[in-house]
Amino acid sequence: MRAADNVSEQRLNQRLAALARLGATPAGGVNRPALSLADAQAQELMARWGQDIGLEPSRDAAGNFFLRLPGGPEGAAPVLSGSHLDSQPTGGRYDGVYGVVAALEAAQALLEAGVPRRRPLDVVAWMNEEGSRFAPGMMGSSVFAGARTLDEIGAVCDSQGLSVAEALRATALRLAHIPGRPLGGAVHAYVEAHIEQGPVLDRAGVPVGIVTGIQGKHTFRVEVDGEAAHAGTSCRAERRDALLAALAMVRALTEVMHDAEDIVKFTVGRFEVMPNAPSVVPARVVFSIDLRHPDTGTLRRLSAQVQPLCEAHAGPCTVQVTRLSAADSLVFPPEMQQRVKQAAEALGIPAIALPSAAGHDARYLHGIAPSAMVFVPSRDGITHNEAEYTDSADLAAGARVLTEVLQGLLA
Repeated sequence: MRAADNVSEQRLNQRLAALARLGATPAGGVNRPALSLADAQAQELMARWGQDIGLEPSRDAAGNFFLRLPGGPEGAAPVLSGSHLDSQPTGGRYDGVYGVVAALEAAQALLEAGVPRRRPLDVVAWMNEEGSRFAPGMMGSSVFAGARTLDEIGAVCDSQGLSVAEALRATALRLAHIPGRPLGGAVHAYVEAHIEQGPVLDRAGVPVGIVTGIQGKHTFRVEVDGEAAHAGTSCRAERRDALLAALAMVRALTEVMHDAEDIVKFTVGRFEVMPNAPSVVPARVVFSIDLRHPDTGTLRRLSAQVQPLCEAHAGPCTVQVTRLSAADSLVFPPEMQQRVKQAAEALGIPAIALPSAAGHDARYLHGIAPSAMVFVPSRDGITHNEAEYTDSADLAAGARVLTEVLQGLLA
């Protein structure tokens, strides 16, 4: 009675294609910000698919979406599996959403195989994993796991000044037909399928990755304040140019973060200049810092240098550095890694072990339940890009391994 044999490659790809139309970009990618209309539409579509096969949809106060496959005695802690539905502004068709659709496919395969279950399975789509509209990311999973509070995330605003709390209320009104559920709760185990978002599996020609852990990530917001002045009349010596100060900070940080092995990942991905007018000396600059390293000690050492370096290069301006998140490196439990390995072996699907260079919601679930991840290849390692692609057969292979792991956890 192997549920993985009921995984449908065609059904999996049809659902991915349908979700890709919600927030579709002209270049074939997806722009589906967290708590946007397209995000709500994606949850509605997932709810319909789930209800069609007997799953029970629900949402919690943090905007996390669930589909429950009942099982076991009342009150039994569920197994959770999923990822996220939100995307980057020029995101691909598979990042995040594959894990949600693969978990739904696993639930349907379990139903079709008539597998007995000692506990429920919750397919989950976590709110705002990407952090592209509201920073930092992984908001829904962190609140679910108790690492952040609703008040903390609720106060965060997007570039238009709309807060997470306001966006949550608006989305809840639109999705009022989906029942509510309590926030958090006991979890028996968590398994997340995801595209690798790197080149390792693709270069190795291997369809499945057994994820050993997630490298650490610290993020910051840097706000540089100077003074607006006329570009044609203000003297250089008297200027408080926020842009020049910010560039000096980025240059200094880049030099300190450089390593010959290219292990440190330092990124300034957002840079806002105000008033952003051709004939005005910039009065204010806000930029982001994304710093990652697989060794927690190294990450913390580099992270500790961000604020003093920014302050040392502020010149005549003032600077405020805010740490948005500080997630250290982690290793998934060996027994959970072993479950993924044994599932792949039982199905005859080649698999190799590798760490995740990108962050995932599994980071926060790891803190409250035994967790694991299943990777499938990203062609040429391309991700957070409209050209993102994973072969249909690899998507199905990952879903089959996920189903086998979930069947074992539910038994």
